[in-house]
Amino acid sequence: MIGDRIKSLRRVRKLTLKQLADQTGVSEGHMSKIENDKTQPSVSVLHRITQSLDVTIGLLFNETDGHDQPVSRVGERPVIDLDPVRRGTGIRLERIIPHSQDHILQCNIHIVEPGGSSEDHIQHVGEEMGYVLAGQLELFLDDSVYHLGENDSFHFNSSRKHAYRNPGRTQTRILWANTPPTF
Repeated sequence: MIGDRIKSLRRVRKLTLKQLADQTGVSEGHMSKIENDKTQPSVSVLHRITQSLDVTIGLLFNETDGHDQPVSRVGERPVIDLDPVRRGTGIRLERIIPHSQDHILQCNIHIVEPGGSSEDHIQHVGEEMGYVLAGQLELFLDDSVYHLGENDSFHFNSSRKHAYRNPGRTQTRILWANTPPTF
């Protein structure tokens, strides 16, 4: 589970539970529940945790290092469930580029169930682009909302506050690339 990995990384970096909680903007009690796998962090909190620990989200999911695999076949790519609590309405990431600390580019297919969302706005260093393969997407950038459909695309600097959700009744699939890797 990711809680054990977070706890281990925190200890390696000689951070107390309170220090990590303060850095990520959550209570110490909530951070304890995350580390003990009693609750799952939102995408926004998970992102802040990984920034504080100076790792990518992919590292928490114990993926195999994919730097030697130039081809990934349909049905064989790793899929990360970012919302294990709600499973039916969450977000999954299908890796187009396998996780590796050697990569400077990251690309996934974000699979968003109807009503699924990234919940909170996040900001980080980098750049992002996406292409809606199927379904509908609401993209929140700063104070603006963009409604996208199949074959629409987007691009933005990751320092902007951003979030997204599927407002439709069918699954949405987005080819999403960013640099540097954050998931």
